[in-house]
Amino acid sequence: MEAASQTSLDAKLDAIIASINTLRLEQAHLASVVDATNGRVNVLSGAKQAQNGTVQDALQPSPKIEAESPRLAPRGHPSRGSTSSIDGYGKDISASTSPTPRKGSTTQSKIILTSYPGQAGVDPVPMSWGEGDPTKRGPVVASRSPSTIRRRNAVGAHGGSYAFYYALAVASHQLDTDHKPDFTNTEPAADLGPFKAWGDPKKIVAMDPYGHLAPWLFKDLIKDENVDIRPSIAITRAHMKIPELEESVRAGRLIPDGKICLNATGELSVTKFAVEPVWYLPGVAERFGIEEGALRRSLFENTGGSYPELITRNDIKLFLPPIGGLTVYCFGDPAKMSDPNVKLSLRVHDECNGSDVFGSDICTCRPYLIFGIEEAVKEAQRGGSGVVIYFRKEGRALGEVTKYLVYNARKRGSDKASEYFQRTENIAGVKDMRFQALMPDVLHWLGITKIDRMMSMSNMKHDAIVEQGIPILERVPIPDDMIPEDSRVEIDAKIHAGYFTTGKIMNMEELGNVHGRPWDDVDH
Repeated sequence: MEAASQTSLDAKLDAIIASINTLRLEQAHLASVVDATNGRVNVLSGAKQAQNGTVQDALQPSPKIEAESPRLAPRGHPSRGSTSSIDGYGKDISASTSPTPRKGSTTQSKIILTSYPGQAGVDPVPMSWGEGDPTKRGPVVASRSPSTIRRRNAVGAHGGSYAFYYALAVASHQLDTDHKPDFTNTEPAADLGPFKAWGDPKKIVAMDPYGHLAPWLFKDLIKDENVDIRPSIAITRAHMKIPELEESVRAGRLIPDGKICLNATGELSVTKFAVEPVWYLPGVAERFGIEEGALRRSLFENTGGSYPELITRNDIKLFLPPIGGLTVYCFGDPAKMSDPNVKLSLRVHDECNGSDVFGSDICTCRPYLIFGIEEAVKEAQRGGSGVVIYFRKEGRALGEVTKYLVYNARKRGSDKASEYFQRTENIAGVKDMRFQALMPDVLHWLGITKIDRMMSMSNMKHDAIVEQGIPILERVPIPDDMIPEDSRVEIDAKIHAGYFTTGKIMNMEELGNVHGRPWDDVDH
């Protein structure tokens, strides 16, 4: 009898425990539903308020959106900068009497941290990356303007790192979020493509191949559905004048022809292509041999959680990263870049502000850039094509601050070629973060199918291009007479590490004898 009673009690306890577990699961499910619902409400409320121009002090409870809710004053109104006086409960902007008002929010009352797939009101413009027909592929839509915020199919913002200046302009009331660009007379100054690679999702993953044509390809969507679509590429023509090129003319390396090299001062005619990055995340992940989810998580976590939609909007496959873009400088007829029957000379150059702009002689960057321009001009004058591509990847993509810290460590220690890379790794943990895997995309976009002469000693650049199916017929190192004395540490260390050269490769003992110039004005 006692055994039966015990069995019955155990059964009841098991039932109670099961009920508790069920309640826990239901509670967790309910919490997730509430969170999702809050997200939907935030997006709808935010979009509504952004459309109406209402504002709200973020420290106060969110009011209902009613007719008497405060509204942003029009541009030029004396009270436009006084929004911080609003408490969100029906006070008029003009009621502020603060003598030195602080400028408050000009957008919506609720901060929209993220959105979710299938959320009410969210209706992304369809995007089929890699589709050859641009009308079937669709435009890149990243704007958060009131008319477009629910139609976005890309995370991030146009302008790369300059998007943060856009944010400052909005916050300081210098720019309206509903401003629509007038693209009259902004069409590309040269025709380009389309090329087969534009429709290959494996060839181009780091830029929008239709980015220079977006406002015109999708003008009906802009007009009929009020979607804010912006270009990520612009093409123009210009003149270039660099002091060293005048010496190139005097030395006979460049010959003025009145078309490409315009005169005895070395002034050049050039076509320029400015490109902002647009990343197709599945393709970028594949290029680096990682999972898309791992890429999204790393991008989210290692940018301080700046882009939560990388995690919550797995339906959005495009990301406009807040980094510098690139500029293409084409000498001669741009149509010849894609002509396999003519020769092409190329210099792919990574930014070095200290040398490129200010002439520092601790590296070979500016001399190699000048050499690349010279060779590009000469190739174009011979009837071929000359191209220089300038990437914003300052200091091996480690940044100028890190680069200068490395300079200090080198000059306060023993600045030897044998220790060159170690100095960088001690500070940054890695010797180079330029990661050339995405670099060849611009070559595919330009229609380049082979490179006759490449002015580069970098194996990373060479291998990335060849792996993308573009053969390089000749590699050209920088001439010895163009290498500044203080940059021998850099160039000899790179050659020893595997950089291409047609000259001598030093052993470690010889590298130890290559010293940089010491500081003359610093006590060691």
